[in-house]
Amino acid sequence: MTTLHDFTATTIKGEERSLSEYAGQVALVVNTASKCGFTPQFAGLEGLYEELAPEGFVVLGFPCDQFAHQEFDDAESIESFCQLNYGVTFPMFAKIDVNGASAHPVYRWLRTEKGGLLGSAIKWNFTKFLIGRDGTVLRRYAPSVEPADLRADIRAALGTEDAVAS
Repeated sequence: MTTLHDFTATTIKGEERSLSEYAGQVALVVNTASKCGFTPQFAGLEGLYEELAPEGFVVLGFPCDQFAHQEFDDAESIESFCQLNYGVTFPMFAKIDVNGASAHPVYRWLRTEKGGLLGSAIKWNFTKFLIGRDGTVLRRYAPSVEPADLRADIRAALGTEDAVAS
């Protein structure tokens, strides 16, 4: 069975990283964009990351420019924007495609694991996938779902005591 941990991705700094580095952690994989109406969700994503990282949670941000060209052209601009405006410290990766023939293998897999309202295609920026500690996809969330609204599901996946069943 394929899991998130079977893939590699290029970091925003240009280094190839095995996603097996996140084995044993609960991950939230998000396709991001710096110039989108949902861009303020970076603050909520960073808040969740800061709060829950000690319990084994990580956010993995994948910038994407496939929706109305709402992402900067270069990695340095993306990274700078995210850090300066939202204090992003969670892992960010190089800009990718999430749909179509050139979609990153991680997103081809995510889309087949959990379809959305438009079938398997990613509808817009800030579509979120919750990944269990074993690397399997637990849930998919629409772009409009605020990061704070994921807290109960993340806590349930982490197995923390105050988790609320979803």
